[in-house]
Amino acid sequence: MSRVGVIIPAGGAGVRLGGLPKAQLVLHGHPLLRLAIAPFLERPDVVQVVVALPVGMLGDPAAWLQYPRIRLVEGGSERMHSVRAALDALTPDADIVVVHDAARPLVSRDLIARVIDAASRGNGAIAALPASDTIHEVDERNLIRGTLDRSKLWQAQTPQAFPRAMLVEAHRLAASANAIATDDAGLVLRMGSQVEVVTGERTNLKITTPDDIHLAEAILAQRT
Repeated sequence: MSRVGVIIPAGGAGVRLGGLPKAQLVLHGHPLLRLAIAPFLERPDVVQVVVALPVGMLGDPAAWLQYPRIRLVEGGSERMHSVRAALDALTPDADIVVVHDAARPLVSRDLIARVIDAASRGNGAIAALPASDTIHEVDERNLIRGTLDRSKLWQAQTPQAFPRAMLVEAHRLAASANAIATDDAGLVLRMGSQVEVVTGERTNLKITTPDDIHLAEAILAQRT
């Protein structure tokens, strides 16, 4: 059995949520961050969860974050910097690394299992959904310059899982080149490694705006 380490970047400032850090959000009576972490801790193959928090939360973490398999680190100014800090702090026991956004608190146990299983075969693996809308490319004046073939487009989600050595090398190369990517799959692809797509879930939504909060709470209420 693979030994899995989980990285939860939760250092965002929540600008589009009015400045409330996502790590402090509560959904339907539950901390958003706790919802995102819980299904990973249910897995016996998860040896550690490293959470990258905003600086102000490190000094007085919630009691439920003071758990034997949870380690807290200081997040960075960019998502990839938070992931890198967590990766550096991750126990050496983990040979598969899963990166999952704290802002996706509705991730299912089934989706987690499918992504980890795919990465265990040696490639990177990400949850993603096929694009359902027409995608136009526009210029700086918002004029359409082309229409992309949506049959070849997938919208990336998390979790994303990788053999540890693959992810470590991808971040090392990105740091040396001062490269920026919005997800870890992008960094892994830059160095020529393969990444498999695992079909994600519509309910695995990302909390970005106040409307997302209302939708997530409705889904949680229905599950309850």
